[in-house]
Amino acid sequence: MQGEKALAEVERALGVRFPSDYRTFIVSSGGVDEFVGPAGDFLSIYAPDRLIEMNEAADAAERFPGGVIIGGDGGREMLTYDFRRQPPPLVLLDITAEGWDAAIHQAPSFAALMAEFPRTGWRFDAADDAAPRRR
Repeated sequence: MQGEKALAEVERALGVRFPSDYRTFIVSSGGVDEFVGPAGDFLSIYAPDRLIEMNEAADAAERFPGGVIIGGDGGREMLTYDFRRQPPPLVLLDITAEGWDAAIHQAPSFAALMAEFPRTGWRFDAADDAAPRRR
């Protein structure tokens, strides 16, 4: 699946309409899997043809109602849109998380995440949204 048509099919299947900044990125790039510097963290943004599969594998609809996983850190962490809020922010959830109480805010939008990520990397400390977070 490629482009606008593929993304529209994913949106229908997941019951969401992705924000325009994410739509533009995913349609033009198809996704990303790379280390991003200078922070040096790994960033994975899934291609449209992986979104349904990854959300089903994580049982996202049951564990995180209103959430859609769009990527992660290449390991345990899932980058997730929180569609319970409008506009939907992006949060990080560990693969063992059982609900929204484990969510760690990453950015208010996809554009903000992509602008900040090279400098801050992943944020793992829910106590301080201003500082870069590391494990």
